[in-house]
Amino acid sequence: MKAYLGIDVGSLTVKFVLIDKKGEVLYWNYERTGGRPIEAIQRELKKLKEWIENHNPKIEISGVGTTGSARYLAGVIVGADLIKNEITAHAKGASFLVPEVRTVIDIGGQDSKIIILENGVAVDFAMNYLCAAGTGSFLDAQAFRLGIPIEKFGELVLKSKKPTTIASRCTVFCESDMIHKQQIGHKVEDIVAGLCEGLVRNYLSNVAKGKKILSPILFVGGVSENVGMRWAFEKALGQKVIVPKYNKVMGAFGVALLVKEHPPQKTKFRGF
Repeated sequence: MKAYLGIDVGSLTVKFVLIDKKGEVLYWNYERTGGRPIEAIQRELKKLKEWIENHNPKIEISGVGTTGSARYLAGVIVGADLIKNEITAHAKGASFLVPEVRTVIDIGGQDSKIIILENGVAVDFAMNYLCAAGTGSFLDAQAFRLGIPIEKFGELVLKSKKPTTIASRCTVFCESDMIHKQQIGHKVEDIVAGLCEGLVRNYLSNVAKGKKILSPILFVGGVSENVGMRWAFEKALGQKVIVPKYNKVMGAFGVALLVKEHPPQKTKFRGF
């Protein structure tokens, strides 16, 4: 049985997606690199090998694609047949799941981007690597400081009745403003709701500046798991924001689809 593997190695996480010849996902996994991407890739390869042995030993990996900020490193380690940038990979995955998609909002561990699509093709994009405000690492840090499990962060936002205005243009000002608002007695749920609103404002005025955001809008990347951020985007845009299947592994899914569409005669995959 032919299968195609997509690997996305970013600043904080590594994602694996295995698909069949129809583009159906057979397996996916996502883990933090802990600052050691090579070891994380090796662990994920071992997990995939065990999964194949236990679920369908007839699976044959016929092509491998890599994407993400460490795509070239990953390509060397695994033996990639195709190496693609994140924009192309995310656009492919998003348009496969929602063919009419027009906008992809992607917020990961340490960066954020926006992709504008027409007829399934990326026609414009913008990326932000310079400011950490609104990224996964920043939200993790604020949740930790407030003593809130990051998994509960979004649920707390939805309980807010009166979100507090938080200075969100800079991570330093944002943190100091949150501390100040706590000290003068604002409720934690109002602070985190205000934080999400502020981070969305920051994203729209910086990353998405000058971009026409049209529906359908897909929200992907690790931060899309945060229902509070989704709520804040919908409130700011006045439009529905879709968190699709495989939202955390969209880049890996997309590059797996791309290598399936352009399969090598003989894969360079080094094996397990």
